[in-house]
Amino acid sequence: MEVSVVIPLLNEEENIQQLYTKLEAVLAKLNKPYEIIFIDDGSTDNTFDILKDIHKINKNAKIIRFRRNFGKALAFSAGFDHSKGDVIITMDGDLQNDPEDIPRLLDKLDEGYDIVKGWRVNRKDPFFSKKLPSKIFNWLTSRITGVKLHDFVCALNAYRREVVENITIYGELHRYIPVLASMWGVSIAEIEIKHHPRIHGESKYKVGRLVRGTFDLITIKFLLSYSTRPLQLFGIPGVISFFIGFVIGAHLAIDRLVFGMGIGHRPLLLLAVLLIFLGAQFITMGLLGEVMARVYYEVQNKPMYAIREIID
Repeated sequence: MEVSVVIPLLNEEENIQQLYTKLEAVLAKLNKPYEIIFIDDGSTDNTFDILKDIHKINKNAKIIRFRRNFGKALAFSAGFDHSKGDVIITMDGDLQNDPEDIPRLLDKLDEGYDIVKGWRVNRKDPFFSKKLPSKIFNWLTSRITGVKLHDFVCALNAYRREVVENITIYGELHRYIPVLASMWGVSIAEIEIKHHPRIHGESKYKVGRLVRGTFDLITIKFLLSYSTRPLQLFGIPGVISFFIGFVIGAHLAIDRLVFGMGIGHRPLLLLAVLLIFLGAQFITMGLLGEVMARVYYEVQNKPMYAIREIID
């Protein structure tokens, strides 16, 4: 199996048949073995029934049906786990992504890249509710993570199998796959793709997803920069706090011992004690984080490096 196409679906009964028809026509022209993995993410309409009809006429179309709605990230994760392809294509099921862009993704991947991201240059979505928040999100993510992409949210992407095999996604982390993969030194390319307006069904995008995505961005930054060295995150503010508290405490001690001044009523005494204890807590948290990181890697026998190839 060379190409796996993973498509999460939630109440897309009006789009599935047309999507399958277009997708199957494109994949047939590739002259490569392929599979289409549909993930029914807790649909309450006729999505699953239509998928069963598709499976009857094409056994390359596989169906994973969730018991309830678990979200897009876990739908992608299930698709990755059950796929067999050397290359995995992800896309949305609302007909806004165009299957005709898949050969271009594969051609770019053949140039030696590990990930090829789609970039919806002329995005056909409302400006204030989708395009503007997306622009802000993409800019912020690029600045914080250092991964320079124009469209982190686009679902039409191509991945080599070894990339997704080493990544665990949940929450809203599916949009951060390139960032998570960058920890292992993968090469990432971005190409312009077509984008169509949604004609049937309702968008599943909600403001809450943007908020959750922002919190996940904080998690990603920690994983990217400090997952193997948490002491550097907690230790630096801890040392600064402890040092400032020590200096204030030393100043008060000189006032009391040398000049005989009373210090019990002075707010600086409480501040010094607070800063010293806060600094000690931060340093302790960093040390505990270091221990937990080592245990995590050692228990799972998980290396802290990534090898592209070995020539023997």
